[in-house]
Amino acid sequence: MPSTAIRQNILSKARSVVIKLGTQLLRGPKADDNGGLDQSYIKDVARQVVALRERGVEVTLVSSGAIGAGCAQLGLKKRPTDVAALQAVAAVGQRQLMTRFHDAFAEHKLPVAQLLLTRDDFDHRQRFLNIRNCIAQLHAMGCVPIVNENDTVAVEEIRFGDNDQLSALLTTAVGAKVLLLLSVVDGLLDGEGKPIDLVPDVAAVMGLAREDKTSFGSGGMGSKLTAAQLVTEAGEMAVIANGRTPDVFLRLLAGERIGTLFVPRPSARRLDSRRRWIGLAKRPDGTIVIDDGAAAALTQRGKSLLASGVTGCTGDFEKGQVVSVRNSRGAEVARGLTNYGQEELKLIMGRKSSQFEKILGHPAYAEVVHRDNLVLTPTSG
Repeated sequence: MPSTAIRQNILSKARSVVIKLGTQLLRGPKADDNGGLDQSYIKDVARQVVALRERGVEVTLVSSGAIGAGCAQLGLKKRPTDVAALQAVAAVGQRQLMTRFHDAFAEHKLPVAQLLLTRDDFDHRQRFLNIRNCIAQLHAMGCVPIVNENDTVAVEEIRFGDNDQLSALLTTAVGAKVLLLLSVVDGLLDGEGKPIDLVPDVAAVMGLAREDKTSFGSGGMGSKLTAAQLVTEAGEMAVIANGRTPDVFLRLLAGERIGTLFVPRPSARRLDSRRRWIGLAKRPDGTIVIDDGAAAALTQRGKSLLASGVTGCTGDFEKGQVVSVRNSRGAEVARGLTNYGQEELKLIMGRKSSQFEKILGHPAYAEVVHRDNLVLTPTSG
């Protein structure tokens, strides 16, 4: 299906969208000295969001800019690299950022809500569900959710690193149909520097990513492509576009050809919330290595993972946790909820299920990972 048809038939009918705003958009050419933010642009964001809400579209904003705003207020010329300094600067800038959004939406008598998240929040199933339920309730109460990474408490182990990844995971959590990744570039550029209209396979264009980070931003084109890939693997769509294009929110969601549209592969299917968490949102707690026969059973015949096909495992994981399932060459073929912790799996791997009770001393599962708890990695199919 041509890009124009997809945009008009699908994007224009989307009723839930996540919009990520990059730091350079919010600073812009009219950034003031008191916070380094472009209030005229933030007001225009509010105007467009209000117009989308009047069309029946739920908009969740993911906003960068806290560190940039904090740097401006503190008189810093560049983004700090020290963790403690970053946290302190973010604490100063986040209040400034939300004040600007509050004031812009107040002109339309719309309340805003602040959600500060870390990567760790998406690793826990209950927190993942709480994020979804909270945002749904905020929309029901007529609020505009504005999400940012919780830079004031995040350390390396629980950081996203940039809001592109946060926006992609948020899209999967809330079940939004479209993610708009907006920055100061016109889309993914080809070898001649021209925007690509349609991308049906993100992996095939990863080589086109350019290093385009700014002094205050933390994400580049590679990060945006990774975010687009995560969203399309969940069965939804993403767009990378220039957020300074006039009425860009409204025009994109009216089906206009602006920026680069990323669509799911033809063989992809939409994942439900539980499978999104297992296969995309949750970082694996360990790894299970399987032989080629087991890999074929999973990817080609839709079977469960049996211990007879397991050749090794790493990580300190327990029953019920998410594991990465990898073939003999180290490539991930699936992720799933394991019925066995690492210590027990080491005792039964390579064995038949009829031997499990005798080896373990208690009744046991026949499958290491049941197919109902298994999500195939897209490139493995």
